[in-house]
Amino acid sequence: MTEIGKKTWAIPGSNIPLEHTGEEPEFTSHDSLWVLNATDDDADVQMTLYYADREPVGPYHIEVGARRVRQVRFNDLIDPEAIPLETDYAAVVEANTPVVVQLTSLDTRRAEQTHSRSLGFPGE
Repeated sequence: MTEIGKKTWAIPGSNIPLEHTGEEPEFTSHDSLWVLNATDDDADVQMTLYYADREPVGPYHIEVGARRVRQVRFNDLIDPEAIPLETDYAAVVEANTPVVVQLTSLDTRRAEQTHSRSLGFPGE
């Protein structure tokens, strides 16, 4: 297979709302990181979060098997610390093998939910 992806990605910014409608966890507002590893090697993915008013936090470690895709909710990341809600953040994602990264956001503050997707910005 032709190699696809990059080893470094940037997610320029997001914000996870505190409020939500409906039952948890299905209707909890959240962001998710999707990682596609189309290589023949397992991917060791590390993510560092950046904030407007404090020092970066990380790395958060995520394993993605060879020829697999993995979704990780930002709300579930707690080590090295939980991501604060209602706070603007950005992320840099680095992997030991080329991967493709996508951010999805689900905003359930109103019954009319908003779901958005955006591809990360690949590094060199």
